[in-house]
Amino acid sequence: MTDAAHRLLWTIVALVLVAAGATAMWAGVSAPADDETGAAVLGAGLLDAWRLAAPWSTLAAAATGVLAALAGQRLLAGGLRRPREALRGMLSHHGHRPGRTRLATDVLIGALERDLTTGDHGVRRARVVLTGAPQRPDVWIRVDLAAGVAADGVRAHVDAAVRRFATTAGCAPAHLDVTARMEPGPP
Repeated sequence: MTDAAHRLLWTIVALVLVAAGATAMWAGVSAPADDETGAAVLGAGLLDAWRLAAPWSTLAAAATGVLAALAGQRLLAGGLRRPREALRGMLSHHGHRPGRTRLATDVLIGALERDLTTGDHGVRRARVVLTGAPQRPDVWIRVDLAAGVAADGVRAHVDAAVRRFATTAGCAPAHLDVTARMEPGPP
């Protein structure tokens, strides 16, 4: 059961409880006086309609009870369920204190871009695009380099940043494409 379905089911239960409470309050306000001992609480018209619809009224009440019991069971099961092992779109931690964290892709992209541009490695700007499955995303990186920077140093820096990203985010890139553009230097 998804979170949205769980909220919808709780909303329906709340509306039913409000309607039942309003009906009970109305019945209490319009209850017969103490001297009318044989009067029905909800009125003679409703009691006659109930008796006229027998046995269908009893079956309808039983079906309503079964549906309410099933809805309650689904609510309890949804509230008590354990998180699945592979949660799509979330980072999961297994172990002594398991937990989940939902991160927007923009947060991960921003962290990797900052990591690429941090330090004195000659990377002026970095642009990162993540697509695909959260556990094995495709990663496209474009770095703009300062003039005269050695490619080997930049390659090692980008490799280290991608390894840190994979370790921190808990996902290994399924595909990695790095494009480097060198700024023009003085003639």
